[in-house]
Amino acid sequence: MRTGSVLFLLGVVLLCRFEELPPAWSGIALLPAVVLLAVSPARPLAWVAAGFLWAMLRAAPVLDARLDPELEGAVFTATGWIRSLPAVNEDRARFDFDIRSLEDGRGHLLPGPRRVRLAWYRNAPPLVPGQAWRFAVRLKRPVGFSNPGGFDYESWLFQQGIGATGYVVSGTRVSGIPARFDIDRLRLSLRDWILDRFPGQRRAALLVALAVGDSTDVSAADWRILTRTGTSHLLAISGLHIALVAAIGFALARRAWPLLGPAPLWLPAPQAGAIAAVIVAALYAFLAGLGVPTQRALIMVLAWTVVSGFCRQTAPSFVLAVALLAVLLFDPFAVLAPGFWLSFGAVAVIGFGMGGRPGPGDWWRRWGRVHVVIAVGLLPVLIGWFHQLPVLTVPANLVAVPWISLLTVPLVLLACLLQPIWSSAAIFFLDLARGSIDLLWPFLRILSDPRFSTLPSPDPGLCGLALGLIGAAILILPRGIPGRWLGLMWMLPLLVPSAPRLQDGEFRLTVLDVGQGLAAVVRTRDHVLLYDTGPRFGPEFSAGSAVILPYLRYAGSARLDLLMVSHGDSDHAGGLPEILDGIETARVVAGMPEETPVAAGPCLAGQRWRWDGVDFEILHPGPAGARGNNRSCVLRVGNGTRAALLTGDIEFAAEAQLVAAAADRLHAQVLVAPHHGSRTSSSLPFIAAVRPDVVVFSAGYRNRFGFPKQDIIARYQRHGARILDTARSGAIDIHLDRAGISIHGHRQQQRRFWHSRI
Repeated sequence: MRTGSVLFLLGVVLLCRFEELPPAWSGIALLPAVVLLAVSPARPLAWVAAGFLWAMLRAAPVLDARLDPELEGAVFTATGWIRSLPAVNEDRARFDFDIRSLEDGRGHLLPGPRRVRLAWYRNAPPLVPGQAWRFAVRLKRPVGFSNPGGFDYESWLFQQGIGATGYVVSGTRVSGIPARFDIDRLRLSLRDWILDRFPGQRRAALLVALAVGDSTDVSAADWRILTRTGTSHLLAISGLHIALVAAIGFALARRAWPLLGPAPLWLPAPQAGAIAAVIVAALYAFLAGLGVPTQRALIMVLAWTVVSGFCRQTAPSFVLAVALLAVLLFDPFAVLAPGFWLSFGAVAVIGFGMGGRPGPGDWWRRWGRVHVVIAVGLLPVLIGWFHQLPVLTVPANLVAVPWISLLTVPLVLLACLLQPIWSSAAIFFLDLARGSIDLLWPFLRILSDPRFSTLPSPDPGLCGLALGLIGAAILILPRGIPGRWLGLMWMLPLLVPSAPRLQDGEFRLTVLDVGQGLAAVVRTRDHVLLYDTGPRFGPEFSAGSAVILPYLRYAGSARLDLLMVSHGDSDHAGGLPEILDGIETARVVAGMPEETPVAAGPCLAGQRWRWDGVDFEILHPGPAGARGNNRSCVLRVGNGTRAALLTGDIEFAAEAQLVAAAADRLHAQVLVAPHHGSRTSSSLPFIAAVRPDVVVFSAGYRNRFGFPKQDIIARYQRHGARILDTARSGAIDIHLDRAGISIHGHRQQQRRFWHSRI
């Protein structure tokens, strides 16, 4: 079973490396091969093939249910039920919607996705899970940003079974369709009760997350504290909290069972405790919404409880193997989530690292040792997935895990249990839970100081990750085995970037995929410049936190030598606060420093500097005159033979000034196109002066402006330029040295079968 579960996992992972899902006939052909291998000496291959085939069979219906690309952008009538708790802020409500029927403008039924994610902007009415609605919607395929080190939104939508995203044009309640019974109604009422009890208090959102698994109201500032201290897992109702509730149920039932007279004669107390543990764990999981991570955690706890309670002398590794196989059978694509690897990895590391330890020691020493073992054992996984080294996760978790799990969570759940029957007692326990959070938070805030809480770690590559895992296993070997310190040597490759280091005269320009906006990173051997910070998408979400900081961690950049904000428009400066909060920045300059929310120097024509054999020169704006888009900083980066030109949102007037004042310095092989390819830019004299070989448009997929305009693309093509845009290519990485130019688009380079082909 142990070997079979691991090999089944290997088969699932193997399929997840495919760029395209194999055709259906290959699955039919593979099925008899699996049967033949299962009865032959090559049985291990049967486990791998079974995992591959099972994942393929589960993936095909999800992909088939996606929106047809030909239907993108049109308005349709969707009738169905609200599926999830709405996430509401001041400008929109976002929710999942199960579609019963999808009709075009003439009332014809259309094939389409069964589940979509919708946003209702401006004055959305109260939305209750299970309600039937008829919406006029505009949909598009599941498409997200594609950047190195960034969150794969398309993978997440695939895991959730969501076949399209879009927004509501208009909507009406449907009275002829009965509302669905939905546990989310209870979750919504509990969420509202907690938030109403503590209006305007940020800590209330933490209590909501612990009670019903809804973390949408947790502020970005609180998320940063949790992430930097390595305690964000405490807000996810996953294995830790469900196991805690199951343990409480087991302990109470086992103690109470002998008091029920003859009951122990027909069912032993340990088995009664196991049944009670299963019931209370399932109830908590349903209260948490039974999302994908919660489903995985529940299956793990159920498998562990049932096997341990009903099978005698069962090795922990066998129980872990059963839980692994059960999770993969229920949801093979749990492997795409970091929580899957961290959950199973933590249990495996504890079993391996704590087994055979001599001497019981006191409780605190054993508790501390568990966290050290977990921190060391999972360090390669954290670096490989999140590209940062958590420095203070051990002391933070030593205090926060027992505090939240043994104090705050029981108080919150007790308050929710009592709320329908004894409101005053429920409020009392809820106040105690809020007080426990308030006592813990200053401690976590101190440990979350970005100067020493985390360190960026470059992407180590698969080879470095494998060596790091070996080193971690050596380090957590039982005490008394000699040479454990050698594990440190094996872990050193985790700190070495997989990409070769730039040499003098080389530079790398990466135009990140930030949707409708701009953010570009220029790296030389020892210096990093960020040009613009992308758009802001809401009060708690911007390209700075979602795209740029993860990329800089991925690239191993711990510091920005210069942050240049071309001008003040929100699609170029929206992520500035998160960047300044998340990474040390030596200097900030801006085309319109008076409109920048931080102290910034002016960006003026004539400013020059040299880093590592690469020349930087600002060509525009001059001291006065230009306003708005035409005030954008224009930066030329060159090494004597190759150059790149970054132009912000300049328009015809600024282009004419550049051609008149600096025509001899405008030539560049790579041009980041002005103003995302609008018709107010890219004049013919400007293109003739730059003579680019490659033109990059930074624009969002199906953006409302229609950028880049087709006639502007054609204008560059007539001059022989190669056209690239971030909507189709994702982040575009351009390496320029004196020998030539190499270009890589992240969407093509890292494509998997769940990614939409654009």
